[in-house]
Amino acid sequence: MKNKMIRRLILLASLVVILVGGVGVIRKQLELRRQKALQESLEALAETEATEAETETEVRETEPEETAPQETEYVSPIDFDALIAENPDTVGWIRIADTNIDYPIVQAEDNSKYLHTDFSGANSSYGAIFLDCDSDSDLQGWNNPLYGHHMKNGTMFRDVVKFKDEDFFKEHRYFEIYTPERTIRLKTVACYYTDSNGIVRRTQFESQEAFDEWVRDRLAPCRFADVPECSVDSMYVLVTCSYEENDARTLLFAVEADEKGAFVEATGRNELKNN
Repeated sequence: MKNKMIRRLILLASLVVILVGGVGVIRKQLELRRQKALQESLEALAETEATEAETETEVRETEPEETAPQETEYVSPIDFDALIAENPDTVGWIRIADTNIDYPIVQAEDNSKYLHTDFSGANSSYGAIFLDCDSDSDLQGWNNPLYGHHMKNGTMFRDVVKFKDEDFFKEHRYFEIYTPERTIRLKTVACYYTDSNGIVRRTQFESQEAFDEWVRDRLAPCRFADVPECSVDSMYVLVTCSYEENDARTLLFAVEADEKGAFVEATGRNELKNN
C-alpha cells in the first residue's frame, strides 16, 4: 500500500513537471509570435518613410543641371513621427546589414525599464534596444552605449557577438544609426568581451584629451582594433551579454565615418557643452 502511494506521488509530480514545462513552452512561443508581429509593424513604419525619401531623392536628381544648388531639409528614412506617437521614448533607429539588428532605439530615465519592457510598453523578455540613460538623447554626446539582450533565437543584439570574429568584423565595418535630425554613418573599430564592470557607461569627460585617452584605453584589449589616429567627437558602444565567463559582456565599438570611410575628425562640439 505504501509503495503504491509513493508511485502515485511520483507520477503526480512528473505530471506537474510536464504541465509546467508545457506551459513555459507555450508562453515562449506566444511571446515570440508577439515579438515578430511587433517587429513587422515597426519595420512597416520605417519602410513607409523610406519610400517617400527615395522618391524625393529621385526628383532632385532629375532637376536640370543649371539649377542652382539648394540646401535640402534632411528626410529620415524612418518615420519618427509615427514611432514617437507610439512611444515618446524613441530617440533613433539602428540598422546593421547582414544581421538581424534593425530596431528602434529608446531611452528612459533609468536603465532598468527596457530590460523587460518592449517598444510597445508590454512586459517582455526581449526588452528593447535602449540608449544609456546618462547619454545625450540626440546620440551626439561623448559616449553612447546601446544595450540589447542576447536572444538565443538570433534577435535583438545577439548578432553583436559575431563581430568578435576578425573576418566578420573586417567584412562588416559600416552601419547606420538614424535620428530625426540626421543619419549617423558609423565604422566599427573594435569588438571583444569583458566583465560587466560598467566602464563603458562613462558619458562625461573634462576635455577632448581625456576622452581621447579613454577611447584608446577602451580599444586596447582588441587585437584587431582599428584605432582612429584623429580625435573623434563621439563613441558608440553596442553592449550585450556574453557567455565566455560569468556575467560577461560583448562590446562592439564604432565611431563616425564619412562617405569614403574616413574617420570624421572631432569638431569640439562636446567640449563646448562643458563650457
